[in-house]
Amino acid sequence: MCRSVTKDLHDHSVQLNRWFLKPIGAWPRASATSIGEKTLSRILIFTCYSLMMFTVIPSALNVFFEEKDTEMKLRAIGPLSHWLMGILNYCSLLLRNVEIRQCVQHMEMDWRIIRQPRDREIMIRNAKLGRFVAGFCAIFMHSGVFAYSLVSGTTKVTVSIGDNQSVSMLQLPCSFYSKIIDTRFSPANEIVLVLQLVSGFIVNSTIVGACSLAAVFAMHACGQLDILILRLDMLVEGKGAKKRESVHQRLANIVDHHLRVLKFIARIEDVMHQICLVELLGCTFNLCMLGYYSITWWNKIDKKGIIAYIIVYISMSFNIFIMCYIGEILTQQCKKVGETAYMTDWYRLPHKTALGLILIITRSSAVIKITAGKLVQLSIVTFSDVIKTSLVYLNMLRTITT
Repeated sequence: MCRSVTKDLHDHSVQLNRWFLKPIGAWPRASATSIGEKTLSRILIFTCYSLMMFTVIPSALNVFFEEKDTEMKLRAIGPLSHWLMGILNYCSLLLRNVEIRQCVQHMEMDWRIIRQPRDREIMIRNAKLGRFVAGFCAIFMHSGVFAYSLVSGTTKVTVSIGDNQSVSMLQLPCSFYSKIIDTRFSPANEIVLVLQLVSGFIVNSTIVGACSLAAVFAMHACGQLDILILRLDMLVEGKGAKKRESVHQRLANIVDHHLRVLKFIARIEDVMHQICLVELLGCTFNLCMLGYYSITWWNKIDKKGIIAYIIVYISMSFNIFIMCYIGEILTQQCKKVGETAYMTDWYRLPHKTALGLILIITRSSAVIKITAGKLVQLSIVTFSDVIKTSLVYLNMLRTITT
């Protein structure tokens, strides 16, 4: 296949990731990036940090030093934790910029070195699945938090400004420290609301970008493992192999391909383990708070507010499910390589060549993990633990506050 077509296929597979991360300056720059592009990227990063800090710092000051009502404090802590998750993930993406670029380059090289049409079809199928998951994740996350922000921004609340005096203002998605800017009055109220909405878009793009990277990288790795399994199935017969290629050479190519895939998975772990830890802890806390808001204030806020909380709850549940599913499917695919090697007609191979399969089986028996902070393995069991833990914390919170 010509180089231009290969490049188009690779670009198509990471297109959504580039769309999510480039506007916030988190897409890895190539080594030959011009000075103008570097300057623009730095400006974007500074702007994104400034907007996120503009939301987080006043909100934290309001929660800890200004707001006296416990119920309002609890209501403000949920959005604040979501913004903090976004900042931590944004830092992780920027710190792991080099590793992300290496993963992208690794994927591009895989597209270049592939020769067999059947192998290319497997890669294209997995690339489409990765794009679908990335797009689905973006729709869920952006629509969920946007629904909450829209409901907050279109809801008017009455606040006291003195003895027997009150004023109507638009409710902010995040609380704000009045000693910095008094958001009870126009136009400060509208300006802060717009800045928080933009800040929310950046936070969501950061989380969506991180999840979409995990999805696309994992699906690419699964495609490479599928190719490896197909080659193991055809090892003895030699179907699809080059003419005059010995069975020993075919096995050597399989081992080389296996090591290349394992190296790519190790890079995915290096890129994602910090982000996964933030998501695991943050989503557990946020699911607890969202459940608390929906149950406690069922009769205190209007229906559109409850619907917004439910949408955010579903989007965050889907978000952590994707992370856990990715870890589960990679672990299972790596185990399947060893099972396939064992199930081949190894007894029909030359004695020394058959012994080489033991190395593949032994390497595959070591469990490949995608972890959260090198502490917790991501799997479907982990997802169920997150849901159960959030419910336990929810019951504890309701007991304390009632």
